[in-house]
Amino acid sequence: MNNKLAWLYMVPAALFLGVFLIYPTFSTIALSFFGPRSVEFVGLANYRSVLTSSAVLSALRNNLLWLAIMPTATVALGLVLAAILDRVRYEAIVKAIVFLPMSISFVGASVIWKFVYAYRPASRPQIGLLNAILARLGFEPIGWLAVRPWVNNLALITVGIWVWTGFCVVILSAAYKGVPRELVEAARIDGASEFQIFWHVILPHMRGTIAITFTTMVIYVLKIFDIVYVMTNGAFDTEVLASRMIKEMFGYWNYGSAAAIATLLLLLVIPFLTISMLRLLREER
Repeated sequence: MNNKLAWLYMVPAALFLGVFLIYPTFSTIALSFFGPRSVEFVGLANYRSVLTSSAVLSALRNNLLWLAIMPTATVALGLVLAAILDRVRYEAIVKAIVFLPMSISFVGASVIWKFVYAYRPASRPQIGLLNAILARLGFEPIGWLAVRPWVNNLALITVGIWVWTGFCVVILSAAYKGVPRELVEAARIDGASEFQIFWHVILPHMRGTIAITFTTMVIYVLKIFDIVYVMTNGAFDTEVLASRMIKEMFGYWNYGSAAAIATLLLLLVIPFLTISMLRLLREER
């Protein structure tokens, strides 16, 4: 009876997942095999079109650039700040300041940084913080969001790092404080340097948390959309897969191509989710 009651309690959650997650997923995969208006079956034509499109390949390149930089940067900064702030007297206040960008919506953060990167010709007063500093120092202003293909993408990635570093600090700081202090003290007594203690004692105990945090960042990067949409709308070679998907669907009304890109994103995310789940299962054992 208790088992039946437990299953009964799971029904609302299962229905919610089925209606809002499982059904849309399979529906999107099915739509990817149909034409622009989801009427004519075209097989793998959408995937051939997507994987040979210069626009989609450019978006994939930008996603890979985000993937190469942002997860590593946010986790590394979070780890360093967690170690440093553990010795700061006003740790809670500093953590709150670092975490503050996470309390702003990603759209709001993008608007803030759009003003930071704002560009005007050299003959006009600069309203963007970075270009105002350059002008004051005697340099020419730079169109940060228009210099393609690397400068503008790195500028957008910087916004993502600014927003998400606070999240990594909070998670990794909790793991850092969970390292047994007696092990650290024993290492100090044995003559280990602070770097050796950090590398050989602290990091091994934080490996699981670091992996989960890194995986979270990877998943976010693969579906990054809001920062790119607000700051450039994909212009100047800054488009990513998610913004391309939205453009295909609501700009060109090509549902089949948009569904194919969405399915491609799902396939890219699945390996990282699988690795994360397997790690959690191993840790529970």
